[in-house]
Amino acid sequence: MEFEISVIIPAYNVEDYIARAIQSALKQSQVREVIVINDGSTDNTQNILKLLQKDDNRIKILHHLGEVNRGRSVSRNLGLLNSKSNYIAFLDGDDFYLKNRFKKDIKIFKNDPDCDGVYNAVGFIYYNKELIKKSQQQELYGVKKTIPPDKLFKYLLNGKYGHFQIDGLTVKRSIFLKTGFFNNELVVSEDTDLFWKMALKGRLITGHISQPVAMRGIHNSNIFNRIDIYKKYRFKLYESLIFWGAKNNIPLSNIDQLMEVLWLLKHKDKLGMLKEIKYWIALFFVKPRILFSYLSLKYFPLVRRRKQLMTLLIKSKSL
Repeated sequence: MEFEISVIIPAYNVEDYIARAIQSALKQSQVREVIVINDGSTDNTQNILKLLQKDDNRIKILHHLGEVNRGRSVSRNLGLLNSKSNYIAFLDGDDFYLKNRFKKDIKIFKNDPDCDGVYNAVGFIYYNKELIKKSQQQELYGVKKTIPPDKLFKYLLNGKYGHFQIDGLTVKRSIFLKTGFFNNELVVSEDTDLFWKMALKGRLITGHISQPVAMRGIHNSNIFNRIDIYKKYRFKLYESLIFWGAKNNIPLSNIDQLMEVLWLLKHKDKLGMLKEIKYWIALFFVKPRILFSYLSLKYFPLVRRRKQLMTLLIKSKSL
């Protein structure tokens, strides 16, 4: 399989950063095309894209119908649908690749024909001093040790050895036949949702973890600074994965792991018993496969609360 890459870049009001992002991708000899989805930008992004396209016909500019803003998931999916290469990489419009971004990825894919993807560490670049002071300890974003592919989902879920970021991921196009595309209903965490699906259905290999292959731009407009948005969608992430897992014959043991985390998050919200039962009904009755499994009993609110009370009782007696 010839190693040609389609780089997909969603772009929304990134006039200060988009040229650097695109040029960093074009400098990689393996890049066949750079697909930029202008996601309803209202600044000078479109004019910059047109100027860059005149100098390099590998740049493809796409818009949503009506040139409206649809978000990252819909934008990346549009890019995937229009991509032509056997390998896919992603880059956000305010980030950029470093030299030899795909050098190690190529070797891994060639040496391991069953590899579906390679993930690498990503660095940070701070665009104002205030943000540097708040986050100065962050030098690398990535997985901290080599993890066997069959253990990757477990460690991504518990975060023990870190996580990886989308700028550092390269995958075979074929993996999307196993996972599907990005979940359009997730405003944030759509990348995490897809990463975990890939870890469950594909074979992802650790690449560079001690040095970055790309740089993530940190500035005041970053959506990942919006804790309120992430809090709102944290439940939807796990629900998305549970429903997808039930539909795609993911082992119940993996769905159990997801439910354990989801239920812990729900417990922290201190819902009343009635609300917990309503949530249980909404979660389990959608998918008969999990409704008629041990999971429906294990996570029934009365059963879970009984277990929690027993645990507290045992701990109190041991004091």
